[in-house]
Amino acid sequence: MKMEGSTGGMPHRPAPPRPAPKPGRVKVVRALYKYTAQNPDELSFQEGDLLYVFDEVTDSNWWKARCGTETGLIPSNYVENHTEEMDCPLHEASRRGNLVFLRECLHQGVSGTGLDQTGSTPLYWASHGGHLHCVTELLNLPNPAVNAQ
Repeated sequence: MKMEGSTGGMPHRPAPPRPAPKPGRVKVVRALYKYTAQNPDELSFQEGDLLYVFDEVTDSNWWKARCGTETGLIPSNYVENHTEEMDCPLHEASRRGNLVFLRECLHQGVSGTGLDQTGSTPLYWASHGGHLHCVTELLNLPNPAVNAQ
């Protein structure tokens, strides 16, 4: 005799939660097509725009992303599929003197004092490259990592 609502003796277990995104990583995707927001919580963008994805876990079809100063949901099928996550995006921005990307990384929660595989901080790379605008931005962070060797 089978009990109503029974699953044949197997207890029903909820699926494990999806892993949270790793702090310090930023997923950058390029828009394949123009998209015009249909709802207030969506983000409009142009073909070729770089979008910074900070939540692709909640809904695999609609990701939370930022483009410029705007934030909202984007259809995941409107962006390129083959993207790379950067392990040290802030270091890369500092090394290249890319202030816009540096600020975006900081806004997305990337640590301003983290070390890369060489043991260097973003401040080191900005200083080493002579990128004064990036150095200034990094020194204005709370508790900047300054090490004079």
